[in-house]
Amino acid sequence: MEVEQGMRKSFLFGILALIAGLSMAVAAEAGSPEIFRIGTGGTSGTYYPVGQAIAEAISNPGRKQDCGRYGCGVPGLLAIPQTSNGSVANIEDIHHRKVESGFSQSDVAYWATTGSGIFSKLGNYEDVAAIASLYMENIHLVARKGSGIRSIYDLVGKRVSLDDPGSGTLVDARIILNAFGIDEKDMKAQYVKPAAAMKKMRAGSLDAFFIVAGSPSKAIVALADEDLITLINIEGSVVDQIIHDNSFFSRQVIPAGSYKGIGEIKTLGVAALWVVRKDEDPKKIYAITRSFWQLLPEIAKPGSHPKLKQISLETAFDSMSVPLHPGALKYYHEIGLNIPDGPSN
Repeated sequence: MEVEQGMRKSFLFGILALIAGLSMAVAAEAGSPEIFRIGTGGTSGTYYPVGQAIAEAISNPGRKQDCGRYGCGVPGLLAIPQTSNGSVANIEDIHHRKVESGFSQSDVAYWATTGSGIFSKLGNYEDVAAIASLYMENIHLVARKGSGIRSIYDLVGKRVSLDDPGSGTLVDARIILNAFGIDEKDMKAQYVKPAAAMKKMRAGSLDAFFIVAGSPSKAIVALADEDLITLINIEGSVVDQIIHDNSFFSRQVIPAGSYKGIGEIKTLGVAALWVVRKDEDPKKIYAITRSFWQLLPEIAKPGSHPKLKQISLETAFDSMSVPLHPGALKYYHEIGLNIPDGPSN
């Protein structure tokens, strides 16, 4: 009896050892998935859900080969959306190798690679390159109804928030105001975040504020629904000079009806760029770029985040303020896209 039990145990252990050996062989053949982090923003913003959808699509850690009409993600890749404090934090995390890629406004990316703007004291981050321009974020100049502000020149003498120190919005606002010949000293300037500016607007202690956001912005929708605000056009020949001097800006239109009771608004915009370290493996970035564009119909499927539907190859280089990564560049050349003259492409 004991001999029989011993034989059974030996047989069982043999089977288990065989299974373990096969599992190890399969794992060794497949290899561990390669982690590819995408720095996004807060979970309540736009960057995170966009990053989440892209990461899910381009991931293929199990190296599946049959994934539907648009194909599979990158074999052996596990992309992970990572929350962050936004553009500046993502650039810094890429520079310090805390993430492999991330989203950034085109103005912030430009300042990082040139050591200017908000990066004038942080240094020159020349190791940043782009995969694509995803969608536009508009500069909203929000004015309280009854404030008497009908144009940008009416900001003189008014209580205006330019966003908090260290923000990209503050630098953008200063560029625009200077171009229109308005000095901060000509206004009762304040420097608070949009959430605080909204509270001040509701309390009647603020006349206007600048905010960079995709349209429609939930924050501005709320103020418009309360019939508290209007939007001010940023237009005219001055805008041409602003764009000439600042390649990260482009003319934009906020469609009528984006906000309750507000018609079409002409303004400036910056792009949301997907950026990576310049020294990332070109083969990997090529595969990621190729997979991203091939899977875009699936990424931007009905019911997905509205911003995903604005991504297009036709606008892949809009407001491109940093060089394209060699891997991404190879893909664009391969599909015959005309690469515009840009920053050292």
